[in-house]
Amino acid sequence: MTTIDWDSAADSFDEEPDHGLLDPAVRHAWAQRLESWLPGARSEVLDLGCGTGSLALLAVGQGHRITAVDRSPRMVEQARTKLAGTDAAVFLGDASRPPVGKRQFDVIMARHVVFLLPDPASVLRHWFSLLRPGGRLVLIEGVWGGIGLPAERLVGLLSELTERIHHEPLSDDPALWGKEVDDERYALVARVEPPRRHTEVVDVHLILRRGPDVLLARRAGTGYADGLFNGPSGHVEDGEDVREAVIREAAEEIGVELGPDELRVALVMQHRGPGGRPRTGWFFEAEYDPARPPYNREPDKCSELAWFPLDALPDDIVAYCRAGLDGYRAGEHFLIHWHEDGDTVAYQPHTRRAVPLPAGGAGTGGVHHIELWVPDLPAAEQRWGWLLGELGHVPYQHWENGRSWRRGDSYVVVEQSPDLTGDTHDRRRPGLNHLAFHVRDRATLDALVTAAPEYGWRQLFADRYPHAGGDEHTAAYLEDAAGYEVELVAGVRQARPVPQEPAPHTDLWARRRE
Repeated sequence: MTTIDWDSAADSFDEEPDHGLLDPAVRHAWAQRLESWLPGARSEVLDLGCGTGSLALLAVGQGHRITAVDRSPRMVEQARTKLAGTDAAVFLGDASRPPVGKRQFDVIMARHVVFLLPDPASVLRHWFSLLRPGGRLVLIEGVWGGIGLPAERLVGLLSELTERIHHEPLSDDPALWGKEVDDERYALVARVEPPRRHTEVVDVHLILRRGPDVLLARRAGTGYADGLFNGPSGHVEDGEDVREAVIREAAEEIGVELGPDELRVALVMQHRGPGGRPRTGWFFEAEYDPARPPYNREPDKCSELAWFPLDALPDDIVAYCRAGLDGYRAGEHFLIHWHEDGDTVAYQPHTRRAVPLPAGGAGTGGVHHIELWVPDLPAAEQRWGWLLGELGHVPYQHWENGRSWRRGDSYVVVEQSPDLTGDTHDRRRPGLNHLAFHVRDRATLDALVTAAPEYGWRQLFADRYPHAGGDEHTAAYLEDAAGYEVELVAGVRQARPVPQEPAPHTDLWARRRE
């Protein structure tokens, strides 16, 4: 429609019940709707395509300050007359680019305007730029005799700008129109708010290892999962990273002051509790230090601390914690653990909710497992169980003829197979000579060497310890009664220097062949 068309319609415009609002019942119906769409406090309202100013007059009566714009001189003239004596300002201009300069408003209101715009998406973006943070856009539109803008399409346009859109059907309220109507008429109230992004609480959990055992705390007096065991844990606070958070929680809950270099990431789990929202848990592993024993620093939240073998965890434990420990024991790195509404937070022995997610990287070429056949399984279990437990492996499999211990993606098997043909292992023959494991530092290496005889291991090359493998190589060599040798290498993970091979008659090589 052209400006002249609107000018021609101006004199008879208010004859329509919903335009002039001359009928008290119609005026009251629109006043009620407007009151629900506009803020309760006095606000700056921009009325675009204001026509003769009927809605603007209602908004003024509700305490708002109105700036009105219309492109028809005759409409503007009538609106100014209708709003005379108020603080409202009425301007002649194009609603798509209203003449308001850099002013911003709490509300922009437009009735039966958007459907006439040649580029509504661009105009809506501009209107949003004129709104203050937290402001709202009130649009009244419809489809009459096949002409107009369906609500679905306008919602789609607004969805590019905000997620807060309220759709209110108006066709079913004849008081608004002074008659029954059967076409689509509606209002949309769109809030100026940034898109609501999904957020999750981040938890941290400490797996404190003492050989094959892990420390758990029984919850009490918290109102959540009281009476159940759980690992030392808590939420990441503002400004913290996950490592700082687990260090803080360890100090607060069990009095253990950990350094960043003592922590290793065990696994990450996305979890949803019964009726709750998803959260992400980071599980960190640390070794027990006898010089810093844990103790209960929060007796108002914890009734006891206790050590449990990883392969014999209690059933009265929080399901979230148990899923993390079971995943850790199985060598998983990423898990999803989802409760349904109505589930219990307690672990249920025959219910599996945890779903492991495969880690990235090549799945080819890594060591899957190493299998050692032994002549005496109980003796081997004692020797290897102690050593592998001290090295951070966790009990993994248990069957009649064998046991295994896992660390990460690989595991070590000892098995007394019925097909075994000998009763000793000779490392000097073709086949396995020895296994080599990393040890964190020299102090840990010394402690293992000291404790090894008690668990059936004797030290090789003791007179050259810890440099029997060369001056730049810090290691210990142990052998058990069945003839298996292990090398424990202390320090950073680096390639072992290729030794200058000594002559066969030197002491080291002679003794390695004994």
